[in-house]
Amino acid sequence: MVNQSSPVGFLLLGFSEYPGLERILFIIVLTSYLLSLVGNTLIILLSVLDPRLHSPMYFFLSNLSFLDLCFTTSCVPQMLVNLWGPKKTISFLGCSVQLFTFLFLGTTECILLTVMAFDRYVAVCQPLHYATVIHPRLCWQLAAVAWVIGLVESVIQTPPTLRLPFCPHQQVDDFVCEVPALIRLSCGDTTYNEIQMAVASVFILVVPLSLILASYSAIAQAVLRINSAIAWRKALGTCSSHLIVVTLFYSSAIVVYLQPKDPYAQKRGKFFGLFYAVGTPSLNPLIYTLRNKEVKRAFRRLLGKDRDSRESRGRAA
Repeated sequence: MVNQSSPVGFLLLGFSEYPGLERILFIIVLTSYLLSLVGNTLIILLSVLDPRLHSPMYFFLSNLSFLDLCFTTSCVPQMLVNLWGPKKTISFLGCSVQLFTFLFLGTTECILLTVMAFDRYVAVCQPLHYATVIHPRLCWQLAAVAWVIGLVESVIQTPPTLRLPFCPHQQVDDFVCEVPALIRLSCGDTTYNEIQMAVASVFILVVPLSLILASYSAIAQAVLRINSAIAWRKALGTCSSHLIVVTLFYSSAIVVYLQPKDPYAQKRGKFFGLFYAVGTPSLNPLIYTLRNKEVKRAFRRLLGKDRDSRESRGRAA
C-alpha cells in the first residue's frame, strides 16, 4: 500500500530499539547543543564587538557560527523530545520545515567552507595582495553566494522529496527528516529522487571538497618553499582550525549522503548523521577558540582582563 496524499506526520525512530542508549544520547545531544549555543554566540559577539576581529577571516567565521546556530536549533529541540520519551512523532509540516532547513543550511555550509579555504589560500600564497583581493565588498558577495546557493538547492530538492508516495507505516529510520531517510520511506519509484540526490551530492559535496583540497595543495606547496620556522608556524596556525572543521564536516556529510544501500551502512549513517547535525556545530567554536590566539585575546579584552594585565604591567614598570 502507498499513501498517495500528504501524511499527517511521521515517526522518527532514531535508536528507539535501544532505550538505554537513547537516554545517554539525550545527555550528549543536550550538552552539545548548549555548547553550540554558547560557543557560536560568543564568536559572533567577538567578531562584531572587537575591532581587531573586523577582518575577512572572522567575517566568514561569524557567518559559519550563525549558520551553525540555526542548523542545530532547527532539529535539536525536536530530537531531545524524541530521545527523552516514548513520543517519536513529528508533524508533516514540521518534517517539511526540517528538511528544507537541513538542505538549505547544509548546502550553505559546504559552500561557505570552500569560500573560507579560498580566503586562507590568498592569505598564505598571496599575502602582499591579500587586502586588495579579499576586500569587504567581495566578502559580502561570497557570503551571499553561499547563502543563495543553499536556498536554491533546498528549493529544488525539497518539493520532489515531499511528493514521494510514502509507505503507510510512516516510520522514518533516522533522528531527523533528511533526504536519504525519506527516500527509504517511499514505497514507490524513487529513481528520479536518487538521481537528483546523487547529482546534488556531486555539486554540493564532491566539487567543493575538491576545490578545498586544491586550495590546501597550493598552500602546502607554498609552505614547503618557506625556510623560516616562524612562517611555518604562522601558516599552520592560519589553516589548521579550518582544515579540522572541513575534515569533521565533510567526512560525516559524505557518509550520510553517499552511503551504500545496506542495513549496516544505514545504522552507521544514523550515528554520523547525529554527529553531522549536533557534533560539528558544537565543536566548531571550540576548535576555533582553542587554537586561535587572536580569538582568545579578544575574549580577554571583552572581559576586561587584557586591559587589567596591561595596566598592572605598566604600574610594575
